[in-house]
Amino acid sequence: MLTAVVTRGAQIEVSFVTAEEGEGEHSIDCEFPVKDEQGHETGVCDTGPSPIAPEMKEVAWGAGAFIVMALLMRFFLYPRLKKGMDARYALIRGGHEQADAARASARAEVAEYESALATVKAEANDRVEAARQILEAERTARLTDVNADIAAKRDAANAEAAAAREAVRSDIAAAVVDVTSRTIELSIGRVPDASPIRSAVDEAMSAGVAQ
Repeated sequence: MLTAVVTRGAQIEVSFVTAEEGEGEHSIDCEFPVKDEQGHETGVCDTGPSPIAPEMKEVAWGAGAFIVMALLMRFFLYPRLKKGMDARYALIRGGHEQADAARASARAEVAEYESALATVKAEANDRVEAARQILEAERTARLTDVNADIAAKRDAANAEAAAAREAVRSDIAAAVVDVTSRTIELSIGRVPDASPIRSAVDEAMSAGVAQ
């Protein structure tokens, strides 16, 4: 006798099987047969538990593992991670502060160097100006001394020239007096007085020099 076997799943399949001798009227060859309230097979074959549906113990184990992981993250892993992040942040911030301090120190040193350089330049300019004034004073004093020497030498030369002119003038006056006396003597036949002749010659030579 053929028996209809209905298999439930994604699709309903109906197959006919031959009932073996000694089996009940409703006995079918099925791994998961569907039974009624009295425990008799209904002739419907079930596909069994779903291979992807989780069981309660799997859900319990998963939830327990998640809770343990959450507790570890909350009380052990996250504090260590946060501590490491805080330490890294503090290290980076300290590096920035050190860099800012080094930059400020460098700027202060540059400002100090520029101030020292300006001071040195001012001192150098003062020394150059003092040296220039000293040289100018020495040059002025030297020029004064040279001018004084030149004036003294000029005065000495003028005195010597005047003495020479006076000596020559005396010689010329004496020669003129002699010539004049001789001329008068030849004219009148006697030696004239030399005093009037010298006075006249001196006046004539003085008048010539004055002109």
